[in-house]
Amino acid sequence: MGVEGIGASVVRKEDKRFITGKGRYVDDIKLVGMTFAQFVRSPHAHAKVKGIDSSEAMKMPGVIAVLTGQQLVDDKVGNLICGWAITSKDGSPMKMGAWPAMAPETVRFVGQAVAVVIAETKNQARDAAEAVVVTYEELPAVPDVRAAIKPGAPQLHPEAPGNVVYDWALGDEAAVNAAFAKAANVVSLELANNRLVPNAMEPRSAIADYDAAEEHFTLYTTSQNPHVARLVLSAFYNIAPEHKLRVIAPDVGGGFGSKIYIYPEEMVCLWASKKTGRPIKWTGDRSESFLTDAHGRDHVSKAEMAFDKDNKILGLRVKTHANFGAYMSLFSSAVPTYLYATLLSGQYVIPAIYAEVMGVYTNTVPVDAYRGAGRPEASYLLERMMETAARQLKVDPTELRKKNFITQFPYQTPVIMAYDAGDFHASLDAAKKAIDYEGFPARKAKAKSEGKLRGIGVSCYIEACGIAPSKAVGSLGAGVGLWESAEIRVNPVGTIEVLTGAHSHGQSHETTFAQLISERLGVPISQVSIVHGDTDKVQFGMGTYGSRSLAVGGSAIVKAMEKVESKAKKIAAHLLEASEGDIVIENGEFKVTGTDKSLALPMVALAAYTAHNLPEGMEPGLKETAFYDPTNFTFPAGAYICELEVDPGTGKTTFVNFVAADDFGRLINPMVVEGQVHGGLAQGIGQALLEGAVYDENGQLVTASFMDYTMPRADDLPSFKLSHTTTLCPGNPLGVKGCGEAGAIGASAAVINAITDAIGNNKLEMPATPDRVWHVIHGKAA
Repeated sequence: MGVEGIGASVVRKEDKRFITGKGRYVDDIKLVGMTFAQFVRSPHAHAKVKGIDSSEAMKMPGVIAVLTGQQLVDDKVGNLICGWAITSKDGSPMKMGAWPAMAPETVRFVGQAVAVVIAETKNQARDAAEAVVVTYEELPAVPDVRAAIKPGAPQLHPEAPGNVVYDWALGDEAAVNAAFAKAANVVSLELANNRLVPNAMEPRSAIADYDAAEEHFTLYTTSQNPHVARLVLSAFYNIAPEHKLRVIAPDVGGGFGSKIYIYPEEMVCLWASKKTGRPIKWTGDRSESFLTDAHGRDHVSKAEMAFDKDNKILGLRVKTHANFGAYMSLFSSAVPTYLYATLLSGQYVIPAIYAEVMGVYTNTVPVDAYRGAGRPEASYLLERMMETAARQLKVDPTELRKKNFITQFPYQTPVIMAYDAGDFHASLDAAKKAIDYEGFPARKAKAKSEGKLRGIGVSCYIEACGIAPSKAVGSLGAGVGLWESAEIRVNPVGTIEVLTGAHSHGQSHETTFAQLISERLGVPISQVSIVHGDTDKVQFGMGTYGSRSLAVGGSAIVKAMEKVESKAKKIAAHLLEASEGDIVIENGEFKVTGTDKSLALPMVALAAYTAHNLPEGMEPGLKETAFYDPTNFTFPAGAYICELEVDPGTGKTTFVNFVAADDFGRLINPMVVEGQVHGGLAQGIGQALLEGAVYDENGQLVTASFMDYTMPRADDLPSFKLSHTTTLCPGNPLGVKGCGEAGAIGASAAVINAITDAIGNNKLEMPATPDRVWHVIHGKAA
């Protein structure tokens, strides 16, 4: 490890502009002649659009146009797509209902756009949007996933009878049935994984600019994957040919998965810019974010686990209903299938698993990947089940887990995944030591004497990150490959540019990717710049999600660096009249082993570009590209233990301690990792205690603002104790596994397990608000 290389807690390069207010977000961008868009949105969850009268709006100051969904259809703009094909148990394809960018005939959730106003100022657009008169014929709505599949329920799409998108299964049903037949004990559990609103700090935004002379579009957007956005907009939505569309994602203020997708607003702004001949900006307000950003989670599940007489797991059976909302989003189909059911083995040897998942349409905001994407749902179900089993079997929860841990690697689960490396005992032992697990009974007794209910809860999670290799995900229905690209440019004076297909929206790429270069060449990170987020500058790449930045994007950088180093060593050896095998790189210099002969990197780079004295047949320049496709997923894992107290008089939960012992493989920047874990833990705890999107029976989102949707604040969270065990990932050259989603995956179960331990009642759903906890304690219906 160098001073700024791998393993160094280097201060983030990005922070200078962010903390001084110099970040450049989409809404900061101003174009000449720019106009503003305001969408007219449905107040109904389900209705026919009978008419749109824009006559009064068109008379208002500054109004340029009022455009409707029917005009969009007339111009043959395509419907939004889902990019992952899932096949039902009976072999039939998933039933994807048409999702137009603005509804021409039928709205299916509150907030769906039916028209857009373009005006000279934002306020003029807002005022005019209120003057647009839309006549609706309201239809019955069904926001609840179980109600939606009952006979006689309102139907959302003619393509999906009974509102069923697919009825899918994974695993060996016969083997599971046999396991249960010989079980000494069976543990059952029904639970819900509550719906969440992503609430990234920066709302979504888009600026579209059409150049008529060049017949070329430019889109500035809050995207986690600008190249994929360009691909989808050109190939499926008929916006523009790919070479006539530039997509730029500048600084992006958080995403958590919600900015992976193409949304109607980007499509409409591009289309409207061409129709009006003016650049158009749309920036959503927080209310629009609640009503239109893809929501997360929303599962209802029943699980059963079979044990033998020695408390070894024999089998697991799971039935899940997944609420997809009104339409299929870009990757929504994969979340409750291949990102959820494939992780149901957790950290345990479970010989037989059978999972059934029914995807269902409802009159709610579409649901897609949110930090963790299927892995939190799987971990929550499994870790609640393990805690429930320990209580039913009257054994210590940590000992039950240890008895069933996987210890031999590689390990092939019965649900596709092949774990490559891990040490689950080490993580749990570290967490138990950090929280003084053995001393908990005494602390519980002391709390009881003081009128408080104290509990402890364990959660041992595993996740699959990197979302690769491409051949594997393609065989499972993915519409794209999931490799990553990198280009390394060593400039003539020795400065280095790294062009990456990954995108940073809080992941610290400008620091950690530069550390990879520093490690290899021994140059300061100030000499390295990271370029991303612009399809005209950067070669095609797949973006950032699924904790793939370092495992896939970083590995692509390493592969490109290997090519650069190889060429640079050849040049140095030629100039120094030495054997290439004797050249080593140290502190930014190419040295001949055993001598005092050396050349600094800038001299080697300059020689590459002047080309006066290169090895015979060598091309000038020092620039290389690599595309990296992993051989397997990566598998971060860990153990979280939460200790807390509950006030029986109010139901309020107070944290005493929270420890997290994670295995992320090699850590590139431990300080950045710590920040990522803190953020994930905050979101996991937020789901457990506070957050929850609630719809009424008419499909109205009653938690559509921060007045009703409770976000975690600093004083809601404990001080975390973090530690790391390390097993290197053998599947990539860096040995890294990914850390961005871990906290959100493991935290919720630890908190709920601790509360249910404290109150002595296992029937508690998330969010465990004081009101809900109080009612459970006192045996009263909430």
